[in-house]
Amino acid sequence: MTRLSREFYAGDTVEAARKLLGKYLVRMLDGEPLVGRITETEAYIGRCDKACHAYHYRRTGRTDVLFGPPGHAYIYFIYGMYHCLNFVTEPEGEPAAVLIRAVEPAAGIRTIRRLRFGDRPMTPYRKKNFMNGPGKVCQGLGLTTAENRLDLTGDVLFVCEALTDIGLPCPSPPKERMRSGPRVGIDYAEEARDFPWRFWLEKEE
Repeated sequence: MTRLSREFYAGDTVEAARKLLGKYLVRMLDGEPLVGRITETEAYIGRCDKACHAYHYRRTGRTDVLFGPPGHAYIYFIYGMYHCLNFVTEPEGEPAAVLIRAVEPAAGIRTIRRLRFGDRPMTPYRKKNFMNGPGKVCQGLGLTTAENRLDLTGDVLFVCEALTDIGLPCPSPPKERMRSGPRVGIDYAEEARDFPWRFWLEKEE
């Protein structure tokens, strides 16, 4: 199966956050591909970004993965409730990552729905808010800290350009444009809170 290479993740973090939009995140779970089209990302760069967990090269047991080779998953637990999936970027030793904020379910939707909502009915509200947040992404794809450090060039969690790369039919992409702006929930980060490092796809009318 075709997937993004290590070289993709080794590049500039902000550029990677942009380029990931529209690509397909694949999570293999019990032999089934759970797939979401990436629609929102955020960039975090430790050397200059007070919102990054490894700001100013702060290395701890949790952030150690950020200093390792690019193209690995950094999954952390927040608020005692949610997991967040990040892709480690830039050369080894430079702590940086892209947070996956939202995806649109594209395959394995029945399983994704069960992981998100159990047996509860799919109301219009739940459909609208299916995978539009980092915690929802991890919940729907069955990702926890047990998958922290996964190699994104492996067979369990990876990104591909199109559904055809994993043998699935690929619909025509919707008409949309990329938008950018400040990241979410980082008011503590002083000047970094205004960095326009959040990117998302907006459907055109």
